[in-house]
Amino acid sequence: MTDVAAGTVHRQIVDIVASRTLYDESYLLPESHFEADLGIDSVIFESIVAAVRERFALDAALPAGLATIGELVAAVEEALAAGGGGAPAVAVSDGHAPDSGAADPVQEAVVRAAMRHTQYEREQLPLDADFESELGIDSVVLVSIVADCARELALPDNVAGTVTAPTLRELIAELRVFAAAQGGTAGTAVQEGTASEKPSRPAWDSRSMKDFVEQRDGDLFAKTRSFRGYLRGREAERLYWYGMPLHSRCGNKALILDELTGQKREFLMFASNNYLGVANHPKVIEAVCDATRRYGATHTGSRFIGGTNALHKELERRLAAFKGRPACIVYPGGYAANLGTISALVKSYDTLVVDKLNHMSIVDGARLSGSVRRIYQHNDMADLERILKRCDDRTAGRLIVADGVFSMHGDICDLPEIVRLGREYGARVMIDDAHATGVLGERGSGTAEHFGLKGEVDLELGTMSKSLAGMGGFVVGEEDVVEYLRFYAHSYVFAANIPAGVAAGLIASLDVIEAEPERITRLWSNIRFLHRQLADAGFDLENTESAILPLVIGDERRAMEMGRAVRARGLFCQTVVFPGVPLGDARLRVSVTCEHTREDLEAAAGIFVEAARETGVLPSAG
Repeated sequence: MTDVAAGTVHRQIVDIVASRTLYDESYLLPESHFEADLGIDSVIFESIVAAVRERFALDAALPAGLATIGELVAAVEEALAAGGGGAPAVAVSDGHAPDSGAADPVQEAVVRAAMRHTQYEREQLPLDADFESELGIDSVVLVSIVADCARELALPDNVAGTVTAPTLRELIAELRVFAAAQGGTAGTAVQEGTASEKPSRPAWDSRSMKDFVEQRDGDLFAKTRSFRGYLRGREAERLYWYGMPLHSRCGNKALILDELTGQKREFLMFASNNYLGVANHPKVIEAVCDATRRYGATHTGSRFIGGTNALHKELERRLAAFKGRPACIVYPGGYAANLGTISALVKSYDTLVVDKLNHMSIVDGARLSGSVRRIYQHNDMADLERILKRCDDRTAGRLIVADGVFSMHGDICDLPEIVRLGREYGARVMIDDAHATGVLGERGSGTAEHFGLKGEVDLELGTMSKSLAGMGGFVVGEEDVVEYLRFYAHSYVFAANIPAGVAAGLIASLDVIEAEPERITRLWSNIRFLHRQLADAGFDLENTESAILPLVIGDERRAMEMGRAVRARGLFCQTVVFPGVPLGDARLRVSVTCEHTREDLEAAAGIFVEAARETGVLPSAG
C-alpha cells in the first residue's frame, strides 16, 4: 500500500458514490451492487470511476466488470499496493513520463510540449492517461501540443490537423511514424507538395460522445469547444446528419434540406414515429386550425394559473376512455410525464426498480426522485424477482417502471410477469407506452391491451407526439393517484400547458384512430413485410415485435458509414450511437408506418442491403 492509508480507501470511495447519487451513506454497503441495488447506470458509473482514479492518482485503468462497492474498493487497494497510485512513479513501464534525460527525442518533445501547454508537472502526465477525461486536454490544446512537437521535430505543419491520438503514448507513436517517414527532417518534398499529392483517407477520430461527458476544466464551457471540433469532424465526413430540417409534410416521403451541402432532396422516410399516419389527416389539421383561431396560439400559464381550457378537460376524458382507465393527467411532454410522475410518487425512502434499457426520461426521473434505485437486466424476470426479494426492509413503497416497447430495440416488456411479480412483492407497476400507443393491441391502446391486462397495470404513461400526432404526455390510472399528481408533479404544476389547438388536434386524432381501425391493420401488414425482407437478407433485428426495426451493427464507425450510404441512396432512417445505445451496440433504427406503400418497403429493403454490402455489414453478393 502506498501513502494512502488502507482504512481510508473505503471511506473516500463511499464519499464519491454518495456525492454522485445523493444516497444516504447507510445504503452504500460493500456488497451493494451498482446496478441491481443502487440503480447506478453506466453514465453515473463512469463519473464515479473517473473521480476515484483522480482521487487516488491511479495510473492504469481499473479492471472492467466491477459490480459492487466492495469490488471497487478492492481494485483500488490492489492498484495502490502495486504502486499504481498515491505517490507518482517515473518508470516508463508504470505508464508515466520518463525523466528529462530520456533518450527518445519524440517522447521527450511530446512530454515537454504537454508540460508547457497544461502547466502539469512531468509526474502528472501518465503516458496512458486519456487527454480529455483524465488530463483535461481538449482538442484546441492538443493541436497546440502537436504543433510545438512538429516544429521541434521538423515535421510537416499539417500534422497538427491529422493527429487524433487519445493519450500521450499514442501521440508519441503517431509522431514517430511521421518522423520516420521524414527521415528525421522536415522533408522539402512534403513542403513542395509532392508527398501531399498522395490520396489519403482522413484519420479516424475514435472518440464517441462518451468522451465529452467527464471532461473537466476551470472554464465550464471548455468541453463545448472540444465537442464542437469533434462534431465538425463527424459532419465533414457526413457521418452525423442530425437535425436536418424538413421542407414538407412528413409522410412516407419527405423533402429534407441537407444543411451541410445546402441541397434539398426527397427521401423515403423511415425515421418518423407517425405510426398511424394521423399527423397529415385533414380532420386533424382542420381541428388544430379551428381551435387556434378560436382560442389563440397558446396559453400564458400552467394548468393551475390560467392555462386550463375546456379542450384540455375533454382530452383527458378521451385519453382515459381510450386507455380504459378512470382518470388521466396531461403533461407538456412525454419526458415531463416521466420526470413529474416518478419524482412525485417515489421518495428517498422508497425503491424504484427499472429495466436496464428504459428510456432516458425514466432514468432522469429516477435520479430526480432521490429514491433507492435498482436496475434489472433487460427483460430478465428472474433478475427482477431477485432484486425484489432483496429490497431493503427500510424502504417503504416500491415502483417497477418499464418501457412497453423499448425505443431502440423494438421488443416488448414481459408485462404478465412484471404484473405478477409486482403483486407478489407488493410493488406498484408503471408502463411507458410511448411507442406502444397506437401500435399494440387491437384498438391500439397499448401494452396492457396487447397482453389482455387492462386494469391490471397501476399506471400507464404515454406521449402524444408519436401515433397521436400532437405534443404532450399523459398518465392514466386511479382517480386518487391522478389527483395527487396534479398537485405534486412539478413538471405539471410549474409548466405551461399544451396549446388549445394541439389539444383539439389530439382529440381529432383519437376520433380518426377509433373510426379507422384499418390503419392499425395496414401498419402491421407493413411491419411484417419489411421485417421478413430484412431478416431474410441476414440483418440482426434482435427481438423486435413492434414498428421499430433495429438493424444492429455494433461498431459505431461502421453504423455511421452505413447510415451515410443509406442516405446517399435516398432513404432516411436514424443512426443510433452512444448515448442512444451503449458503446458497441450501434445500429440503424427503422420506423415503419401505415403510410408506407409496398413499393416503398421493397425499395427500402433493397437500399439497406446495398448499403450494408458496400460498408461490410453484410457480405457482398459475390
